Amino acid sequence: MQTTKEEPAGAAMAPVKDGEPPLHILFFPFLIPGHLIPMADMAALFAGRGVRCTILTTPFQASIIRSVVDRANKDNPTSPSIDISVVPFPDVGLPPGAESGMGLASQDERDMFNQAVRLLREPLERSLADHRADLDAVVSDSLFHWSVDVAAEHGVPRLGFTGSSMFACSCFHSMLRNCNPSDLDNLQSPSSSSTDGESDPEAVMVALPGLPHRVEMRRSQMMKRPEEWAFFRGVDATEQRSYGELFNSFCELEPDYVKHYRTTLGRRAWLVGPVSLASGSMGVASRGTDALSPEADGCLQWLDGKPAGSVVYVAFGTLATFSPEQLQELARGLDLSGSNFVWVISATGATTSSDDWMAEGLATASRGYIIRGWAPQVLILNHPAVGCFVTHCGWNSTLEALSAGVPMVTWPRHADQFHNEKLVVELLGAGVSVGAKDYASLTEAHAVIAGAVIAESVRRVMGAQGDAIQKKARDLSARARDAVENGGSSYGDVGRLMDELVNRRIQRHDAR
Repeated sequence: MQTTKEEPAGAAMAPVKDGEPPLHILFFPFLIPGHLIPMADMAALFAGRGVRCTILTTPFQASIIRSVVDRANKDNPTSPSIDISVVPFPDVGLPPGAESGMGLASQDERDMFNQAVRLLREPLERSLADHRADLDAVVSDSLFHWSVDVAAEHGVPRLGFTGSSMFACSCFHSMLRNCNPSDLDNLQSPSSSSTDGESDPEAVMVALPGLPHRVEMRRSQMMKRPEEWAFFRGVDATEQRSYGELFNSFCELEPDYVKHYRTTLGRRAWLVGPVSLASGSMGVASRGTDALSPEADGCLQWLDGKPAGSVVYVAFGTLATFSPEQLQELARGLDLSGSNFVWVISATGATTSSDDWMAEGLATASRGYIIRGWAPQVLILNHPAVGCFVTHCGWNSTLEALSAGVPMVTWPRHADQFHNEKLVVELLGAGVSVGAKDYASLTEAHAVIAGAVIAESVRRVMGAQGDAIQKKARDLSARARDAVENGGSSYGDVGRLMDELVNRRIQRHDAR
């Protein structure tokens, strides 16, 4: 796409000395799809700017990002390619298929998965030692908190990747610095009294101080376990020792929090997203999988027969699970909404057969379309027939919806999702909350959201009263596309980071 914008300083590929190789960056993604896929996209966008990229990962992860890597290498035949360096998944006794963190059936399996994650330290150490002479930086997932020490031992700058919004990270920072989980559990407020005089934990509100806006969270929407708080406090401390952080976001989406993060908190951050737009991977139907669902091919054709903005897209990522009761209410809500729908049911999303909760005749060829397994989400969201996205507010899904200009019905479950909901609904005005109030892990039960509530939330977005929300989503889509073009804010941040790494290399060579 052509642009008339003037390219800012630092946006072009930084020059290297004659005869020297291009910049080389090692990407070390976490194993779950929501972290792996955007980092593969990130490698593709850096490769498109002339950087040699290596992705260090395990066999299953390599298979599901292969299509993105192949597309990037095909699009840049004269530029440095992306290499995938495959290392074995540690043998800790997990069943086949658990390498991605999906479908872990017990706490023992989750503990084994975490053990495998820790054992990946040795392959990273070996890779950094092998490439020490020509490696300019390593981008590692923030959940590999120990990678900052490994990188320091080998003299390589480590850039952290959180896979979340700057707003969510700012909220986490405030929460971790100013809140104590044991104190929060004892909180009571005037609004927390129920009619029978007993405390209602759902109504306890916790203010997060020091942010550009007044942000309040329900106690029930925050982490519960002390060990979880301790882990993320360690992650936050690790990021402050890193060379800097990369974000899959763009300045125009959350400008107050870019300034807060960089100036108030003093953190070095580069915003390079939306990476699905910048990398050119949006048109890859198999992005993020080695096997599309059998229903995926027919979905886009089905959407072709629907009026513009008439379809609700329903998907909750790869890790969310729902009880049969909740699935039944969701099906009822889609029925009551009166809208057409595409509903993605992931391999882990339903614990029972759809015959147990799907109303007879609901998923008919004319009314609804069910995809069981992996769906080409970016292609679906960018189809003109889609007018609303019912989502768990994972950051990838949120940013993909905003990039496509699709407003959301927000239904967060855990992790950063309640923060992302606040960004979408309260700060951006691009969505409506379904009213989820309980943060729960993958194995904990959630309160059931009634079908009538779901239907009303969908109608608020899809109906005439949703015009302002729809317009806001379209405006944000235009800004997202501008950000990744030559002259845009994210394009410029990529260039500025590349300049800095080249200058660092020159200084190191001159010092020898």
